[in-house]
Amino acid sequence: MTIDYKKEGRIAIFTINRPEARNSIGVADLRRLHEVMVDFRDDPDLWVGIITGAGEKAFSSGADINDMLPFDQKNRSKPELTPSTPMRGLELWKPLIAAMNGSAYGGGLEIALSCDIRIAADGAKMGLTEVNLGLISGWGGTQRLPRIVPLPIAAEMLFTGKVIDAQEAYRIGLVNKVVPPEQVMPTAMELAETICKAGPLAVRAVKEAMMKGINLSLTEGLQLEDALVISLFKTEDFNEGLKAFNEKRAPDYKAK
Repeated sequence: MTIDYKKEGRIAIFTINRPEARNSIGVADLRRLHEVMVDFRDDPDLWVGIITGAGEKAFSSGADINDMLPFDQKNRSKPELTPSTPMRGLELWKPLIAAMNGSAYGGGLEIALSCDIRIAADGAKMGLTEVNLGLISGWGGTQRLPRIVPLPIAAEMLFTGKVIDAQEAYRIGLVNKVVPPEQVMPTAMELAETICKAGPLAVRAVKEAMMKGINLSLTEGLQLEDALVISLFKTEDFNEGLKAFNEKRAPDYKAK
């Protein structure tokens, strides 16, 4: 399979493993991504996911034009035939980190945009280049990019297919950190391990509150936040967190 899936303790690692084609994604790969993401979502022992690419040059160059585009052209009006993924259709409240080991173009950048945190290799380039094919981003790029960077910057990138480097991506807030290529995965792993120290149900509630709240009024968002707080009060994790705080020890969370 082109999407490798590995579990290391509480962390799931997804590797787009097609370096000879700059880690491009075909229809079978999209189906595989759906399968492994559903497994990650439903596995109670996995709390954080990391998506990366094989090799040193590319995170992902996006859709395999000769495979994905004919399928998409034929089936775009039939969404039930397209596998759901974090980019489109799959609701996932567990945190995802993009370990961008190399460049990300088109759908490759859209995969990274569907993650909550992005770590980029110094020297990596990225852009939503679909307009150069007479298309627009189809895995959420037109919706997520303007929610992450200022609207005029998103407009320029989307209208022109502009490619930027990692340092520029950091300057505009598109990526969280830029590190040497050999430090991308260690940095992502360290961050994932830090997240795993927090209450996992609380982390998922934070993500749900943020992602749903973007499309709500402030009043509605506060109501959502209140409902999530009430639900967390009823969990074993909250009781353990409070007990550990009073006993001055690290909590032993169970995601229950």
